Amino acid sequence: MNDTVSESLRTLRYGRPAGGTGIRRPSGAGANDMAVTWPQAAGRDSNGPLSDPLPDCAPTLLNAMTGIGWTRAAGAGRVGAVNHIADPGRYDSTMRYRRTGRSGLDLPLLSLGYWHNFGDDRPFETQREIALRAFDLGITHHDLANNYGPPYGAAEQNFGRLLKQDLAPYRDELIVSTKAGWDMWPGPYGQGGGSRKYVLASLDQSLKRTGLDYVDIFYSHRLDAGTPLEETMGALDTAVRQGKALYVGISSYDAERSRQAAAILRELGTPLLIHQPSYSMLNRWIETDGLLDAARDEGFGVIGFTALAQGLLTGRYLDGIPEGSRAAQGTSFDAGWLTEDMVRRLRALNDIAAKRGQTLAQMALAWALRDERVTSLVIGASRAEQLEQNVAALDNLDFSAEELAEIDSYAVDGGVDLWRDARTGKLG
Repeated sequence: MNDTVSESLRTLRYGRPAGGTGIRRPSGAGANDMAVTWPQAAGRDSNGPLSDPLPDCAPTLLNAMTGIGWTRAAGAGRVGAVNHIADPGRYDSTMRYRRTGRSGLDLPLLSLGYWHNFGDDRPFETQREIALRAFDLGITHHDLANNYGPPYGAAEQNFGRLLKQDLAPYRDELIVSTKAGWDMWPGPYGQGGGSRKYVLASLDQSLKRTGLDYVDIFYSHRLDAGTPLEETMGALDTAVRQGKALYVGISSYDAERSRQAAAILRELGTPLLIHQPSYSMLNRWIETDGLLDAARDEGFGVIGFTALAQGLLTGRYLDGIPEGSRAAQGTSFDAGWLTEDMVRRLRALNDIAAKRGQTLAQMALAWALRDERVTSLVIGASRAEQLEQNVAALDNLDFSAEELAEIDSYAVDGGVDLWRDARTGKLG
């Protein structure tokens, strides 16, 4: 991008140019006019878009940035104002991408998870800041589930609002995933599991909440031992054939069931793209269970979640339980994990991280990505700054043999595994 365009883009993103007219996407069968505005300049109210029109250069700049083909639209109606204009350097930053198994899909090494911090208990503007900063950092994968909130469904609804307001022009740059498996609505058909009725109805509800025509990845969120695996995998295959999902995945299945699921899906003609297991320095079951070997043999990717062990590996618990932490709030955290031995090991790991020039959290993320069979990690963030700190982990992904050996002496199972019963089918 030349200097003139770069300067115009900075004006478009951060300034408040005068004059100009609205712009819109090309109209046609099924096309919607969409006026676009730019972020407020300093001192302006940030709630909602400006009513001023965009500068004359806007169509050219937006076309260059998004490839969508924006054009001037004199007097075009304002149907869903778009506030965010993505950083043109989002793919020139720290983010790296890795191929997902034997598929043709690349995922960012870090993906944004919506499990926490995207429910109705958090201000939408905070959610928006995190999600848009993630996209500007090259995090193209946004990971949802039907029950993320609170309340259930809220994270999908908030993502849908974010998509409509800011990310609609960039839909083809996004990988959006959702899942079905846990209890969701009243009655016998909404209590979770893997029945065809529940799985496909849940997907339809997710599409409605997000406002999407399809998701990129649709997961079976947990193993349901009470439902034939053929039925659950058949429902995933149907979702693809209906055009409601591009790829399918599973989450919290053990290695044996993962191999079986991959075989069933292969026979149906819809390959298993990815498995999402819990994985961290303190929860290494995928190494001992054989899941990583299954991923290699069957050709599916692995995207770990809770790589920071429910917050234990963030460095917040080196001196007890801080106020406002998950442990203090009793949210997805068992204070019983913080034994004297656990604190000793966390401090030792923190010392190793410091010698690497990293925080404990950064080293924990880098460590979980050391195996090429791990495609990506789903990370959460309560602030945009926290997200930036975690992305900085990618600046140093290399470990010496000595470092790995020292880490292994402290990175042992700490009982931080809330999904053991889920993957063995004891919940259904």
